[in-house]
Amino acid sequence: MSTATAPRTPARSSSAARRPALDWRLRFGGLSLIWGFSFLLIKVGTEGYAPFQVTLGRLVFGTAVLALAMAVKRERLPRGVRTWGHLAVAAFLLNALPFSLFAYSELTIPSTLAGICNATSPLWGMALSLVALSEDRPTRVRVAGLGIGFLGVLTVLGAWQGFHGLDATGTAMALLASLSYPIGWIYVRRTLAGSSHSNLSMTGAQLLLATVQLAVVTPLFTTLPTRVPLVPLLAIAALGALGTGLAVLIQYGLVAEVGPTTAQMVTYFIPVIATAAGVAVLGESLSWSTPVGALIVLVGAALTQVRPKTG
Repeated sequence: MSTATAPRTPARSSSAARRPALDWRLRFGGLSLIWGFSFLLIKVGTEGYAPFQVTLGRLVFGTAVLALAMAVKRERLPRGVRTWGHLAVAAFLLNALPFSLFAYSELTIPSTLAGICNATSPLWGMALSLVALSEDRPTRVRVAGLGIGFLGVLTVLGAWQGFHGLDATGTAMALLASLSYPIGWIYVRRTLAGSSHSNLSMTGAQLLLATVQLAVVTPLFTTLPTRVPLVPLLAIAALGALGTGLAVLIQYGLVAEVGPTTAQMVTYFIPVIATAAGVAVLGESLSWSTPVGALIVLVGAALTQVRPKTG
């Protein structure tokens, strides 16, 4: 859903990089639109199905896309019990948990707010990396970005009004989902760095494991729907096939071509698109504090990504 909602593995792809026919800027814009509209699709999906069912359907369709890509490229799933164990944890932290939390959060909060909460992932990531990753040094600029970013969060939430009219549970779920992503990244970085398997292979296995996790949990907390609403079902299919499967493939292509720093810039377009989609398509209300706070969040998030100069 942002670089936050795409599973990551630090291993490089084993296939030789070839310049794609479609310019990277067009693919970057497409990825921004896909992830920006994902929050609208979640909202539409939950209008017909339980949140766990939305997440399970999303993972099924996303895994199908990755399986097809692996078949075309003749990739195999990774081997080794230890690797699969680490991937199971990564699947929970990067897919099963945040996807479910976002789906539950949108039962009570607008898709615009969920999209903005998603943009806080770089802030959580920077705060956690200062503790967990010794190579990330706390420069003044990055610490300032952290403070500015969380000031933006308070602005979005209307802290000076005592969070009036805000569903605390739904908002907390969306923020926890955003926190889950950097926890997952750090775990992957510590346990799967240097893997000989390709990104496509690792991600396909990760989504498969997340699908299995939701397949076990969903029947325990939901019942089969008595009817099958078509529009929510189509929204779930698009959310999985495009927002989870195709988006991951596009992201990895961008990282390989223009590098992770440029590819991660998509994070700053997602809340803008999510807000515009929620207001224009779903008719969600928008107060001045939401776009202003979102802008402050994005400025802070951008500052946290500034690396100290070397040399």
